[in-house]
Amino acid sequence: MADLPLTRDFEPDYGHMVEVSPLVRRVVAQNPSAFTFKGTGTYVIGRGKVAVIDPGPLDDAHVQAILDGLPGETITHILITHTHNDHSPAAAPLKEKTGAPTYGFGPHGSGQPAPEGAKMDEGGDMAFVPDHVIADGDVIEGDGWTVDCVFTPGHTSNHMCFGLREEKALFTGDHVMGWSTAVIAPPDGDMRAYMASLRKLLERDDAVYYPTHGAPVEKPQSLVRGYITHRKAREAQILKRLEEGDRTITAMVPVMYAETDKRLYPAAARSVFAHMKQMAEEGRVLTNGTPEISGEYWLP
Repeated sequence: MADLPLTRDFEPDYGHMVEVSPLVRRVVAQNPSAFTFKGTGTYVIGRGKVAVIDPGPLDDAHVQAILDGLPGETITHILITHTHNDHSPAAAPLKEKTGAPTYGFGPHGSGQPAPEGAKMDEGGDMAFVPDHVIADGDVIEGDGWTVDCVFTPGHTSNHMCFGLREEKALFTGDHVMGWSTAVIAPPDGDMRAYMASLRKLLERDDAVYYPTHGAPVEKPQSLVRGYITHRKAREAQILKRLEEGDRTITAMVPVMYAETDKRLYPAAARSVFAHMKQMAEEGRVLTNGTPEISGEYWLP
């Protein structure tokens, strides 16, 4: 990923609320993995009457850490970027303990024409239904803070970023992360939507990104441009493999991801499929019938 200005320099203080900026605090769940990096970072915006962004996995210790980190303060809003199991499940117990309503684009898969397809996504939180459905351009106001809703489908069809006006900060969920690229896995993930959402962020003037995993992104425009360049390079790799005679994603992945841990090959295959599906829909590659991860592909 030489084209991406990534950093893995992030050591969380698990279970403790950490000051990030005058209006932002963070507590990280102890759920590190190949997909969550060092864990889910739950953000708190405001002072006194606050909003919690992405309360995290269903983990009693993490929910308690959020509450313990806010003595004497009141949680008035729970904001959800998207409904993967490391982001939204803790909203239910946090709401039960505080009475704070939840805000999100909608249930898992709600951003695509056929929501039932998203139920194939094993990492989806199928239980979450927001108390308040939000859309692109909506404004959520609290005590001393103002948040703009920025709809960014692609990683999931219901992915929403949140822009904190007072600090020109954008909470990017899994849409843009400083430590890695985002996984785009159909059926709920969509590469065409994802690329459009990246270009959408280039039109903004955010000073910093706060992804749910990893450290803050201090040069957001540079990273987004790098993301776009990286995805275009992946497309070029796929076309090259097709030119070389590969017809299946299974054959392409070991070549394209030769330096990647083989345990991540299934995720890599889904990412390649997301690119392939987009190119097939645009007529740049051919396949028999509906694009499938196990299908055969060739150049026109």
